[in-house]
Amino acid sequence: MKKGRDFMKRKRLLSAMLAGIFAVSMLGGCASAVPQGATETTQGSAQETDRTSGTVKLRVWAEESTYDALNKMIDSFKEEYKGQATFDITLEQNADSDTRDNVLGDVHNAADVFILADDQVASMAAGGALYPVPNADEVKKANVEGAIDAATVDDTLYAYPMTADNGYFLYYNKKYLSDSDVKTLDGILKVAEKNHKKFMMDWSSGWYLYSFFGNTGLDFGINDDNVTNHCEWNSTEGDIKGVDIAQAMLDISSSSGFENAVNEDFIKGAKKGSVIAGVSGVWSETELKKIWGDDIGAAKLPTYTVAGKQVQMASFTGYKLMGVSAYSANPQWAAKLADWLTNEQNQTVRFEMNGQGPSNTKAADSDAVKASPSIQAVIAQSEFGKLQRVGNSYWDASMEFGNTMAAGNPNHIKLQKLMDNLVDGITKSVAG
Repeated sequence: MKKGRDFMKRKRLLSAMLAGIFAVSMLGGCASAVPQGATETTQGSAQETDRTSGTVKLRVWAEESTYDALNKMIDSFKEEYKGQATFDITLEQNADSDTRDNVLGDVHNAADVFILADDQVASMAAGGALYPVPNADEVKKANVEGAIDAATVDDTLYAYPMTADNGYFLYYNKKYLSDSDVKTLDGILKVAEKNHKKFMMDWSSGWYLYSFFGNTGLDFGINDDNVTNHCEWNSTEGDIKGVDIAQAMLDISSSSGFENAVNEDFIKGAKKGSVIAGVSGVWSETELKKIWGDDIGAAKLPTYTVAGKQVQMASFTGYKLMGVSAYSANPQWAAKLADWLTNEQNQTVRFEMNGQGPSNTKAADSDAVKASPSIQAVIAQSEFGKLQRVGNSYWDASMEFGNTMAAGNPNHIKLQKLMDNLVDGITKSVAG
């Protein structure tokens, strides 16, 4: 494919640039405190080694809420490599969801190391922005297979797995709901109705909306161009048709026990006592523990009734990764830092301080991780999940459809027409 050839050309060009710059630096006899085999490059990066002091300067992009844990990890990195170099490592605020846009928007001024969601890897690798993992075999052995797959493009590992918890599942208040109740959405809604409480889920987001379609047998995914989607959610054939799913969602939205709401409203409702269950992720566990205490429960998503059947609700699964800029002035040291920040020791630190689920198999096997309701729930749900690989046109189309269903189809549009509109929006050639 032309795209593949172009990508390989970019990789070869970048490799040639690095090799050439390495040769120049060696001929110039510049002394630098870098590990054996490391290079000192100056390919447009704003981050360079201070040649007079020998200081290795590295910038790390991360969300501010993770700074305490990262500072602890950086201190241990400096201790581990003291005597080999003097480090000047700075943290800079960057939303993980914005990493791809911010890096590709200005590769020369990107941080040396950055955190990203797994669905950003392919386009960043194609854009020549990621420095391939040099110790790939070691990293592959240390992490779960799903995380490695998520960080790999064309058989090359382009990022270090960091967490395996970027998915969603069910939280519930054990004061009202039993383990049996939460097996089905019908059971949850029945208890909510009886107690004049709410089950909350965000139908305005295609991320959560996928739950109703993923295990119905109706095809959906991104095309080989990595831009457009294919989708059969409006199918008129098979045991479960598109209109069956639409009707099932209307039946759910008609329940007095259901409310369409974003995650922040779920937490607020739990605090007020009006919400007894909802769909969210590990990021909500700390707040919900404060609210529900020992009554906090977490489980895989329930089944729901569609076309007279109980169908397991699906989910998008995901991983957080750590990448290294191909334009870093110190790519070898940046790679060592990313490797350190995602090793077993520091994935354990990340879990203890931030509640994030490890992708490292040994860290994930600890008693503390096994005792976390949210981590165990996301692991249980992952069996019914799929990596998020979608083109941009999916999001607006699914949001419009989800809000219409949550509102009860107020304009009384025929269900097949609604499904046709949804699929037309998802599969359109130009992203909205």
